[in-house]
Amino acid sequence: MPDIAAKLEQRGFCLVPKIASDSEISLLKAALAHSDIARAERGGQTYGARNLLHLAEVHTVATNPKINACLEGLFGSPFRIVRGLFFDKTEGANWPVPWHQDLSLAIQERRELPGWSKWTVKRGVTHVQPPPGILSRMVTMRLHLDDCPSENGALRVIPESHRGGVWRRDQIVAEAQKQSEVIAASAGDALFMCPLILHASSPAQSPSHRRVLHLEFAPDGLLPEGLAWANT
Repeated sequence: MPDIAAKLEQRGFCLVPKIASDSEISLLKAALAHSDIARAERGGQTYGARNLLHLAEVHTVATNPKINACLEGLFGSPFRIVRGLFFDKTEGANWPVPWHQDLSLAIQERRELPGWSKWTVKRGVTHVQPPPGILSRMVTMRLHLDDCPSENGALRVIPESHRGGVWRRDQIVAEAQKQSEVIAASAGDALFMCPLILHASSPAQSPSHRRVLHLEFAPDGLLPEGLAWANT
């Protein structure tokens, strides 16, 4: 098992091989294909979905002992899963994702607080951009449900960019000229990453599926008084 905490601190990401079994991956694929979730579709194919935490299969994989061991090593204190998303690249939805950071949290309701901004509502759930100090204490896990070689729309990251806080658009354009790293992965591999790391993806060269379960985790007590997680 790699030293995930050290790699996240130094580089902003760490790939852990075969963290989920073939049977867990199969159950997740079936649940995401057939469950009542907030889907984004094109041509009858789901390329994204929100609000996944009500699915028992998602909670089962989130409590996988291997995953919990990784997260306990990262947080060192009680933590919780706070949001679940799903991404795919299909023939009808195979566009590039530009360089960006993950800056939004899913919250139960809006409260005006200093440093909390860009309030929006997505699929009926309130979202907000918190101060960078909040995001720097969170961890994202991207669990690959399919093999994802570099030509299959694999994620690209800019190592160490999580150390720059929240980047302006012009800064992102300049930073994107630096050397990036492609995260090629196999089904069952998990990428742990800091929300603030700059990341992007290219279209798949031969799109079929590039399914990824995106789960966000946070330490207990992270939110200020008056805010609560939406648990989506």
